[in-house]
Amino acid sequence: MEKPLTTPSPGVGPILEKFNDVKRIAILRGGGLGDLIYTYPALSALKNAYPAATITLLGTPIHAAVVAATEGPVDDVQMLPVARGVHDGPRNGERFEDDAEDIAAQEAFVEAMRAKEFDVAFQMHGGGRFSNPFLLRLGARHTVGTRTKDADRLERNLDYVYYQNEPDRWLELAGLAGAPPIIAPPLRPLPEHQRNIAGFRDPQRRSLVVVHPGATDPRRRWPASYFAEAVAAAAAEGAQVLIVGDRSEKALAQEVAESAVRHLTEVDSNAVRSVAGELDIGDLAALLADATVMLASDSGPRHLAQALGTPTVGIFWVGNALNAGPRGRSLHRVHMSWVTRCPRCGSDVTQVGWTAPHCGHDDTLIRGIAVADVVQDVLDLTATSLLLRGK
Repeated sequence: MEKPLTTPSPGVGPILEKFNDVKRIAILRGGGLGDLIYTYPALSALKNAYPAATITLLGTPIHAAVVAATEGPVDDVQMLPVARGVHDGPRNGERFEDDAEDIAAQEAFVEAMRAKEFDVAFQMHGGGRFSNPFLLRLGARHTVGTRTKDADRLERNLDYVYYQNEPDRWLELAGLAGAPPIIAPPLRPLPEHQRNIAGFRDPQRRSLVVVHPGATDPRRRWPASYFAEAVAAAAAEGAQVLIVGDRSEKALAQEVAESAVRHLTEVDSNAVRSVAGELDIGDLAALLADATVMLASDSGPRHLAQALGTPTVGIFWVGNALNAGPRGRSLHRVHMSWVTRCPRCGSDVTQVGWTAPHCGHDDTLIRGIAVADVVQDVLDLTATSLLLRGK
């Protein structure tokens, strides 16, 4: 570490000296919904440590939508240009197209960010091979971030080790800027989004289970037939079940809903409905905040539900559980698949995403998770959630 400790570590990592006279903080974080949610505990810690500073997220359109629809630690969002290893553009299979980068847009972005004269810029986007040079171009007075051994050094650096809980990783990084962890409040959807979803709730059903069967990486998806069985079981126990997803997941969500209905009586079948493709991110946040429990694959909506304080039952591949699984078990249950090799070709999948190339097969890695065990956790957390809400 480049600076001596000023206080003992309260948990995640060392707490270094705070920077002086900090008014403007930048956070570099590309990626999707879950990628942003991972950083929120650290952003809350930074807001607490530097209360007079504004936090600008250098992010993506989905990030801007979340920030606009919820109350949280981010003050504004600046859209990242397409840049290799920072914000991906069009892809050909798994290969980034070199000509997808818009160099002119990058130069304009860098010039605009330099004009903001950030006091501290944080790289919260991975190992830093591409993101650290990008961050250094922004001209911040201080820089903090993660790095692998082949990445450019910043002023304060945290070694990037692939298997680390992601929220803890960014809390540890915030500590290098003098920000100890805090108990951050849950995100809250804005009132207009709560009004938008008021008509979705069935007052005849005591509980609301929201289900997201999708995941960006198809290897992380529990089979649709298993989700359908779980949905049918929850509805038969008296829950209203709404199945969510974006427009690309409408067919999957409808498949789960229709298959579940075939297992139910006419009365129970009225409690199951797909709303995939019908909600913007703010309305989704409001629906998740209102849910009694969420059941999902390892996905952005599950991470959003957790950030909103909603109990979750998550279906994880073991490697993703290490990086992205919730730590507590009172309000969150984790079911893990222990598969370590591609079911089709036998390739080791434990390092894919960092040190090894994708084998090219998208067969699900989610195996060996019994529907009955998942349903029992949904029912147990339903009882806990209703008790906590005084129902």
